[in-house]
Amino acid sequence: MKIRLHLKIFIFIAIFVVTRQIEIYGILMLFAILHELGHMVAGILLGFKPNCLEIMPFGFSIGFESKVENYNKKIKKGTVLTVKKIMIAASGPMTNIICILLFLFCNLSFLGLKQDLVLYANILIAIFNFIPIYPLDGGRILKGILHIFYGRKEAYTYTNKISNSCIALLTAMSSIAILYLKNVAILFILAYLWYLVIVENKKYQKKKKIYESMKGIQEKQYIY
Repeated sequence: MKIRLHLKIFIFIAIFVVTRQIEIYGILMLFAILHELGHMVAGILLGFKPNCLEIMPFGFSIGFESKVENYNKKIKKGTVLTVKKIMIAASGPMTNIICILLFLFCNLSFLGLKQDLVLYANILIAIFNFIPIYPLDGGRILKGILHIFYGRKEAYTYTNKISNSCIALLTAMSSIAILYLKNVAILFILAYLWYLVIVENKKYQKKKKIYESMKGIQEKQYIY
């Protein structure tokens, strides 16, 4: 399995050291590993083989190899692969929700960490990943559901529009939060989300051109 380390993580570590929030950042990354283990276990149970692990500023991302039969079995306008991707995407945040319930009602301890810090970290990771911005888990779940009901092209289009709307709303909300909470870390999290959205917008524009060119070819074939 290939392992990729995003060098931007060192910039974020330096920022959290300077802002004296390195402890919470460390705890977040610790439970981000648990979050990714949830993805990995779900993927393996669904018949996938892990082939890539990416270490990013706000967590980890694991890639899987897919089998051909997953593409061949149709479910409405999607495939079995689409459904499995939704399940894998949901398994990460659900792992954090299970942790929240266990620590809240079973009074567990983990590496001597305070219960409130553990709960805070898992709530933050779960909420962050359920945001419907692609490629976060929430965005992947949204895209998968739209793919099943509306098709691949419409799924890309709607997911892109929802991602852009969400980042605009989060920017407004974060501006208020930074003003009142005086927490600079929110600004860097928001900047990272903007980075994800901008990268995906560029990919979407390329895919849009491909779809438009394919449509043009089909129309010419119909005319002639």
